[in-house]
Amino acid sequence: MTAIADIPTSRETTTRHSVLPALLPFLGVFVLAMILPFVSNDYWALIGTRAAIYWVLVAGLNLVVGFAGHLAIGYVALLTLGAYTTSVLAAGNVLPPVPIYGALIIASCVGAVFGVIVGLPAMRLRTFYFAMTTLGFATIVTQIALAWQSVTGGGIGIVGPEFSAPFNTPWGFYYLCIGFAAVATWLSANIAYSRFGRALIAIRDADVAAEATGISKPKLLVSIFLLAGAMAAFAGGLFASLQTYITPDAFTFDLSVLFFIAILIGGRGSILGPMLGTIILTILPEIAAPLAAWSTFLYAVLLLLIVLVMPGGIAALLDFKSRRPLASNRAIVPRIAGLSEVLRKTATTKTLTLREVVLTFGNVRAIDGLDLDVKPGQIHGLIGPNGSGKTTTLNVISGYYAAKGGTITLGDDALPPGMPELRAGKGIARTFQTPRVIGEASVLENVMVGGTIEGEATFAEALLSLPRHHRDERKLTAQARAMLGVVGLEALADVRADRLQHSELRFIEIARALMLQPDFLLLDEPAAGLSSDEITRLGALIKAISRRGTGVLLVEHHADLIFDICDQVTVLNLGKILAAGTPAEIRVHKEVVSAYLGG
Repeated sequence: MTAIADIPTSRETTTRHSVLPALLPFLGVFVLAMILPFVSNDYWALIGTRAAIYWVLVAGLNLVVGFAGHLAIGYVALLTLGAYTTSVLAAGNVLPPVPIYGALIIASCVGAVFGVIVGLPAMRLRTFYFAMTTLGFATIVTQIALAWQSVTGGGIGIVGPEFSAPFNTPWGFYYLCIGFAAVATWLSANIAYSRFGRALIAIRDADVAAEATGISKPKLLVSIFLLAGAMAAFAGGLFASLQTYITPDAFTFDLSVLFFIAILIGGRGSILGPMLGTIILTILPEIAAPLAAWSTFLYAVLLLLIVLVMPGGIAALLDFKSRRPLASNRAIVPRIAGLSEVLRKTATTKTLTLREVVLTFGNVRAIDGLDLDVKPGQIHGLIGPNGSGKTTTLNVISGYYAAKGGTITLGDDALPPGMPELRAGKGIARTFQTPRVIGEASVLENVMVGGTIEGEATFAEALLSLPRHHRDERKLTAQARAMLGVVGLEALADVRADRLQHSELRFIEIARALMLQPDFLLLDEPAAGLSSDEITRLGALIKAISRRGTGVLLVEHHADLIFDICDQVTVLNLGKILAAGTPAEIRVHKEVVSAYLGG
């Protein structure tokens, strides 16, 4: 493994060169922002400042909506909360007056707390159900602002805080907000392009696979809601200063829609797209001032056009790399000789054991008293007719189903029922019957997701781009490229996964699973959809993996593959063991031949 972590610096140099083109659009936006004061008047200072403030909020919200995939429509509530908290503290309505910067910091802390409170339903609710909870919270905050007159001024409002020189002029405040917007961009990009950002996208597009790689959804989402809430409340404090006087009427539903649509038209999983979307939607009402009363309608029309004409948003429009044609005569040729360099030799002596396992769905016994032993360094085949309980067995071992009876142990340690995210830490990795990959991510990023729990840097270290975070990224990138080399897909590392053939997705999943350096590998029909040559190469790869000491449990319908590479075979029928033994014994077992193999 040392050889992987210490990939030659030429590759690091290549990475640095590849980063520069990605930075150029951001630098272009920043340069234009710096030029604006020299070519416009104070009115455009107001518009530019507003766009910068909105982006501070959207930069955090983008991680919730664009990366994690949660429809948080009511984030104007946190802008409101930040604005009132900053204004109340600066005015001294409750406590002695707090300096403006201190008030902003306190408001950010309050926003972080309420960001988590707003986000808690996301642990169980998705799509529009979660959206409704955020809108409900926005209504509650507005009603409290109206009712708490002694503090907030009620419907009359409260004076917004004022910054001291040199930020008390239109252009001085503009430069300050541009600076905060640049910091917000940097912070959100640090998370987006870290193992935490990849984990968010995995939760969004392949949540089952994310759990299989050990990603803890609740822990990660809490961190993201903390960050997004803090950034939204900070933006609220800046917004209050921009408005000079705030009332509940300043925080309209239209404003909440603007934030949400900016991300959608920008494109999910992107930083640049939503930034441009925020700028466009801030400027658009000024250009089309006579149509201001129709703003909500115009937003809806714009969103419809984006969905119909450009479903990937601005980010997809700017993604020229994904339009390059791929070779049509690609062949998957694993380099098995390199496996010893990327996959450690498993030293475990533990056996994965199932005893009298029972799983029922109503009155149906999907697994009925199953005994199974998967030993280190052996390939154990699990075969049987459709509906016999093969994939269900993998799901029970993986924790997606909780067995109703029996035990599952790893050596002397019992595996708790459910809790699939804990299996990766126990050295158990798996692939799926239908490949679970992140279509909008590159092949390399998909494989890197498999090593998420191997990272050492904390969320805060990634947020601030500290050295340990960079070491994690270099190590994960090098390991993932090496794994792609082993499975024969290194030439496709930078290609979006949704452009690949089905057979290539199968091998991506294997590479991702191997990133865990597993003691046990569960493969669910990996040969489905593969050509005969690819099945032969797959079999050789699986055998090489087992020779490294990894125990393999292989569910497969290709009987020839099972009999060629397996050490032991178990045949299921209606959830029960029909036969168990060596491939030679199973080949001639009369009941197996009659019920499954035919003949």
